[in-house]
Amino acid sequence: MNRRYVIHLPIVAADLPAAQRMARVVGRWLLVLPRAEPGGTTVSAEDEQNVRHWVFCDAPMANGRRCLLGADHDGPCSRRLLPAR
Repeated sequence: MNRRYVIHLPIVAADLPAAQRMARVVGRWLLVLPRAEPGGTTVSAEDEQNVRHWVFCDAPMANGRRCLLGADHDGPCSRRLLPAR
């Protein structure tokens, strides 16, 4: 049986939106590593680690890759950040 192991890397942020922003930055940066799966990134309060909030949409796209926009994004999925409007 081929086992997989997950690395949990605590990074402290002041609030949920700040934690999600930091997790998106770290997740996108980790794309340089071939085994990184940023789509599964979640954040939680330190004292409620069983209540997790998704960071990325991670929906499958037509090209076989997964969306790297925020979990609650508007509009079509993408692998790149959308320009500010």
